[in-house]
Amino acid sequence: MLSDPLADMLTRIRNAGQAKHKSVDIPGARVKVALADVMKREGYIRNYKFIKDNKQGMLRVFLKYDANEKHVIYGLERVSKPSRRVYAQSSEIRPVLNGLGVAVLSTSKGLMTDVQAKKENIGGEVLCNIW
Repeated sequence: MLSDPLADMLTRIRNAGQAKHKSVDIPGARVKVALADVMKREGYIRNYKFIKDNKQGMLRVFLKYDANEKHVIYGLERVSKPSRRVYAQSSEIRPVLNGLGVAVLSTSKGLMTDVQAKKENIGGEVLCNIW
């Protein structure tokens, strides 16, 4: 049993990228699919696919590399943890690496990036930073 499924997802993506895998399988959940969707929209992964089975399903994430075969994700950081939740209002949201990265927030309107949350003037729980 995992105590933090999102941290497990980020770690699997980080490790698969360093090992130059084409894809990585992650146990499925709705929040993980939403996070994969945000990562795809921002250009950090090529694609993702949810594979249904008789259990919770599997999320297959297809990783993205640049022309030099280097992983496009340089860093993944879990901000809000089960032991310490981090919330931010729209005015408190800070850019990641001066705008080079994104922060993913869980808001009342679903998962979105820090730029989208500031634009819609809503805050939420800061799940992770990606750069």
